[in-house]
Amino acid sequence: MHRTRLTAAIAAMALSASLAGALTGTASATPKQQPVPPQHGKSLALAAADRAADSGLDALRHGADEELVRTSVTPWANGLYYAGYQRTYRGLPVVGGDAVVLTDSTGRVRNVAAAPAPAIRTGTKATVSAAAATATARRQLARTESATRPALTVLLKDGRALLTWHTRVSGRTAKNAPSVLDTYVDARTGAIARATEKVSHADGRGYHNGNVTIDTAASSMTDPNRSGFRCGGQNGSAYTGSSPWGNGGANDLVTACVDIMYAAQRESDMLKQWFGYNGINGQGGMVPARAGLTEVNAYYDGSKTTYGRNQNGTNQLTGIDVVAHEYGHEIFDKTPGSAGNSNENGGLNESTGDIFGALTEHFANNPNDTPDYTVGEKLNFLGDNKPIRYMYNPSLHNNDPNCYNQLTSNTEVHAAAGPQNHWFYLLAEGSNPGGGKPASPICSGGPSSVTGIGIQKAGKIFMGALLSKTSSWNHLAARKATLASAKNTYGSTECLAVKAAWDAIRVPAQSGETDCGGTQNPDFSLALNPATGSVQPGASATSTVSTTTTGGSAQTVQLSASGAPSGVTVSFSPSSVTSGNSSTMTVAVAAGSANGTYPITVKGTGSTQHTVTYTLTVGSTPQPGGCEDAENTYQGALSQGRAQAQPNGSYYYSATSGTHVGCLRGPAGTDFDLYLQKWNGSGWADVAVSGSEGADEDITYTGTAGYYRYVVHAYSGSGSYTLGLSAP
Repeated sequence: MHRTRLTAAIAAMALSASLAGALTGTASATPKQQPVPPQHGKSLALAAADRAADSGLDALRHGADEELVRTSVTPWANGLYYAGYQRTYRGLPVVGGDAVVLTDSTGRVRNVAAAPAPAIRTGTKATVSAAAATATARRQLARTESATRPALTVLLKDGRALLTWHTRVSGRTAKNAPSVLDTYVDARTGAIARATEKVSHADGRGYHNGNVTIDTAASSMTDPNRSGFRCGGQNGSAYTGSSPWGNGGANDLVTACVDIMYAAQRESDMLKQWFGYNGINGQGGMVPARAGLTEVNAYYDGSKTTYGRNQNGTNQLTGIDVVAHEYGHEIFDKTPGSAGNSNENGGLNESTGDIFGALTEHFANNPNDTPDYTVGEKLNFLGDNKPIRYMYNPSLHNNDPNCYNQLTSNTEVHAAAGPQNHWFYLLAEGSNPGGGKPASPICSGGPSSVTGIGIQKAGKIFMGALLSKTSSWNHLAARKATLASAKNTYGSTECLAVKAAWDAIRVPAQSGETDCGGTQNPDFSLALNPATGSVQPGASATSTVSTTTTGGSAQTVQLSASGAPSGVTVSFSPSSVTSGNSSTMTVAVAAGSANGTYPITVKGTGSTQHTVTYTLTVGSTPQPGGCEDAENTYQGALSQGRAQAQPNGSYYYSATSGTHVGCLRGPAGTDFDLYLQKWNGSGWADVAVSGSEGADEDITYTGTAGYYRYVVHAYSGSGSYTLGLSAP
């Protein structure tokens, strides 16, 4: 352990954050404003987000006993950042009243989304015991297999605040269907205040994708590149063996896992390559998968995806769109606001699965499954050789609603996917796309026609909107969020297309929604293709830096780079462009440069500044693995002497006492250290430190409720690391 050098590294982290706070007027009195590493311009954006949270905006107002705690920061296009906030009351987490602030790299707040939040006035002492609350929660299921430890939580329901015991029970319903109930028991009366089903069932198709390439370990179906992802049978263990995996049989379960891993990995790649989003869960990983369910079902339950067989047992439900649909539920669950509890929210969740199914099919472009906008078209799920959902015209199946005004509070969630599915098709392809693609009807009162902008742009706008999702998510909120996403990610043309598509399905305009037209401030966007490169010492790589005019007239953009490690030079040809044009970036690595993975910030300076990140890998530096049993896994890269806070430059809240477990796996030949810190009311204090030399470190600590974070320090050597953490 190397405390002296770590102290200096953390001091540098604190200084950077303090400077950012001084520049923006941000105080540093509570955990949500604590120092985080300045990564690629993040510090100003984080400070701006905190300033917005404390600025008295009606959407984010809170009382004297409440705090808004920043829970996530997600980099986005054009130097934008989404910062998610969770409300707490007297130290207890609050369900509802959450918010998301969108800022740019100059510290300007671009958009604020918030769930309705009434003033909280309630005591924090329960009169119902935790044991009694757990017993009540368990009785909701016919057979209970497990229940999480109950935690006191403030639930916002029907405009008032309730003190509740929150627990999640897993088991089977009276109809023997799998169930995971997110349950809130009133801590004063013992009644069920809310019980939300977390199992998202899917109607899908199961057929094989031919001979494909998947990422696995040498002897097990465990993904070495995407944390937490593996595939196996119903006992949860990964199948073992060796490549080639499977025999191509329709009901061979190893073959089923080949299909699952192929589709899920293509979805993860699509999110990174098309949208710049870090995989299914936003942190480079996803939940594991299980094949071989002896039911006509496939589902996501918050901890895994599970796949069964079709009605007549001729194949497994492991086609591209059903797998991508299930992991679409994880995307919905792991973005701000999580999954909601109403039928309308559930319909938007099911539609999200369908949208990511279509996106993944288009990205994979597998000849065995021609990309389309239908669901289940090859499965013969209902015995009629027809799809079970049509995104371009939902009414073709069971007269499902095409339009928002056709929804009711009792519309079944798969049918309730219709309006947003219809909106997405109109945005991506238009009402009369031609080229063999089907026409799409426009609801009464809508525009005469809609012109599509392409599925990749439509998908990125939709993903950006999900990053503004709150617990009160509905179609009206989705309209506002997608308009803001389109305007900030692309510009007026795409924003107007989003508006036309919502108008076409009768989702009305909302007060305060983004104005697509009017006088625009001069602005531009910046993009890299590719955004990553692997270079051996003595060689070089190139990437195209593209600029787009997103506001006002075209302008001159000066290009520069920072953060390159010793021995690496970055040049641009030309070094300045008129927005709308491109430049070639050359990254040259001198002989003798140290192996490792390094983030390089590429900056465009014009009327404003935008940054994008190029990830350079020098030499052969495989991503370290391990920590498979951790509840959450995070990746990072460090240069020697630097430190990073995790999770994601932030911290986490533990509502109960218990054991914290940290597992660090660093690059071979390095010496990385791990610290667990707890907020003591005025600063972060070490409560546990790793005690070994080398790249791998482990911490186990039993502590009380509070705010915690891990700090990873590269004492000697540089490269990528994996941190797994489990908390009470």
